[in-house]
Amino acid sequence: MRPTGGDVAGFIAAVTPDRRRRDAGTLVAMLGEVTGHEPALWGTIVGFGACHYRYPTGAEGDMPLAAFAPRKAASTIYLLEGADPHADDLGELGPHTFTKGCLYLKDLAAVDLAVLRRILERSHAIALSDGIPGMTLEVR
Repeated sequence: MRPTGGDVAGFIAAVTPDRRRRDAGTLVAMLGEVTGHEPALWGTIVGFGACHYRYPTGAEGDMPLAAFAPRKAASTIYLLEGADPHADDLGELGPHTFTKGCLYLKDLAAVDLAVLRRILERSHAIALSDGIPGMTLEVR
């Protein structure tokens, strides 16, 4: 995966429905603050920062350090470390679903944004500390 160089503001402006567009604006601001990176498009994913990953199997590639995708059904926030480090906060977050490394939020107005921010801060700290089991990350 590579940054595509697209216009993030234009991409967000075209997101539907309106609630998802609103949520995307909130996530761009929050992830920018949490990571200290400007947003960049990686296809239809809005990413912040970059890293190179390697698995013990030899599989490797590039990806953003933090990212989300505004999809029609829900905003998808990518958390490589999975749910375990966030178990307590996920219990306090509000309506969501979680599968493997994806946190799905249908409406940010229905969740506790302070809790979401804690989850994003912890996720970013884990990525920076190379604390994802079974994966080596080189921050770029």
